[in-house]
Amino acid sequence: MYNPHDPRSVEKYSSAVTLSDMEVFIFPELMLSLVLANIMSPRLWEWRDNPWFKKMHKITPYRRILRLKQYIMDNFAFNLDLDTWGLTTKEKELERFSDFIDETVLKQSNALFGYEGDKYYFDMDIRRHFGLDKYDSDVIPYWKTETLEAMEAFRHKEGYLTGAGECVSLSSLYASALFVVAGIPLGDIYMMATPLHSQNFVDVGAGIITNNRRIITKNMWFNGAELSAKARRALENERVTIVAHNTGYVHTIYDEAAMDPGVYRKFRDKLKAFLTTDISFEILGNFLRQKRELQKCFQIVHSCCGKPRYIEAEKVYHYEHNSKFKVSDNTRTLLIHEIDEDEFYTSPLPDRIILDEIESFFKETRIAIDDTCDLEKLKKHLHRCSWNIEEVIGELLKFCKTVPILPEENKKWIPSEPIQVDGYSSREEIIDYLDSFRNKNETADLAFMAYRDMSKAPWKPFLKAALERNPVCVEGSHTMDISEVFENLRRIENVSVYDGTRVAQPDEVWNYGRGDGLEKALCMMNIIRNRHPHENLRLKGDGRTVLVSRKGGAEYAFESSKGLELPREEDFSF
Repeated sequence: MYNPHDPRSVEKYSSAVTLSDMEVFIFPELMLSLVLANIMSPRLWEWRDNPWFKKMHKITPYRRILRLKQYIMDNFAFNLDLDTWGLTTKEKELERFSDFIDETVLKQSNALFGYEGDKYYFDMDIRRHFGLDKYDSDVIPYWKTETLEAMEAFRHKEGYLTGAGECVSLSSLYASALFVVAGIPLGDIYMMATPLHSQNFVDVGAGIITNNRRIITKNMWFNGAELSAKARRALENERVTIVAHNTGYVHTIYDEAAMDPGVYRKFRDKLKAFLTTDISFEILGNFLRQKRELQKCFQIVHSCCGKPRYIEAEKVYHYEHNSKFKVSDNTRTLLIHEIDEDEFYTSPLPDRIILDEIESFFKETRIAIDDTCDLEKLKKHLHRCSWNIEEVIGELLKFCKTVPILPEENKKWIPSEPIQVDGYSSREEIIDYLDSFRNKNETADLAFMAYRDMSKAPWKPFLKAALERNPVCVEGSHTMDISEVFENLRRIENVSVYDGTRVAQPDEVWNYGRGDGLEKALCMMNIIRNRHPHENLRLKGDGRTVLVSRKGGAEYAFESSKGLELPREEDFSF
């Protein structure tokens, strides 16, 4: 639990405030802590009163999830702008976490410190892909995971029409909203982090994966569409570094695991089943949709006025783009009827397999991907393919079976009491339960730090985060003198993005152009402290007015409605 005299404890709890990708990687329990913070949020519970979610209890879990997905699609954008939360350096972060992790291990597991996954990521060039190539190779972004309030507040930021968030923010939002709004038990939700992505596996039916704003069902995973191919990339090319659950977590680089081992095995088996399918004609057709270069091995025949007509498979797949019909299912005839007659030939095209003959083969034969005899039968029917048949079958098997690189099971499993919020019917009951559970489970305690309620969380970690990891307001004000900074902060709307005694960080005030006087005062302190790191600053006030006091007598006053007891002088020593 939190120890204000232990620098490691202060560092971990301060990480629960800023929640950068790096911090979540080092402290994996923070993933669930943020989910719990969102579950405590009154903003999330207000969603339940939205007409869009009316009568949710009367529809199936899958339809509830679909409705939630559409709400998230409509109200949140995916944001990976490097300027949102600013930049740091590898050297600074390595020094900060040197007591927690070995640099060589970090480089094997974290994308910004050397790990680039499979060949796909080497070809892509990670730094160029994320826009980091314009900076020195030592510069990396503070990709901070946003709370629900911070995600919704993006609508106040220039250039944004809706809320927004990066992938960890969206996966955390999905996990919390699935529980609060869609009524999915928290125990059925598994969070998965890879070096470059974060998503959830939801144990509903055959399974669902949340992927940024979208969801992917098992059928969608194997449909060969471009969006599905993008959704598959992380699990196809990266290792899963963290699996988080209400029973704990498993981390690929840590020898100890806090999750129930039986729960982890259940998750592993469910995920592997989701990622595997046998080969049917529809699956083969979906595979060809993704592997466009192989479409040239095939042709399609249909009857027109009682006579056969032939057409290249790639032409028919091209027509799919503007049609609701597909080559790979029983709507193929309807799709063909949308194609002009002059696209067809009266005679079979040379050196091309007739796809309809393959369909007839599948009607009589079931192909299991792990049965060598079945695969040999399929090879015989594809032997006229102009490509190397062994390579084609190899690619088809990869399409039909994604093998996730999960954390190993040879861990030291440390039993911990799971966080059981399933069964509670109100936000207040959940908050009371988590509050009573804080001394038993550090993840629950960290949730109050991520929740930012400074009547229940310690000031010292919050201030450490505020004054060390909020570079955007510092950079944004670098052309202003201090009096201009003060006037700028005084002019912006005097309302917090957080309710009650919850407090925003300085860069949230700066980015969203709004903040309570206490939050403005902390933003002011951060800017002054970065310009004059050795100057002794004081924060004082009477609950309604907060003053930033400088050496020499200068004071900057802001009006606050938070009603919080201000931090003590020792809270600023870190």
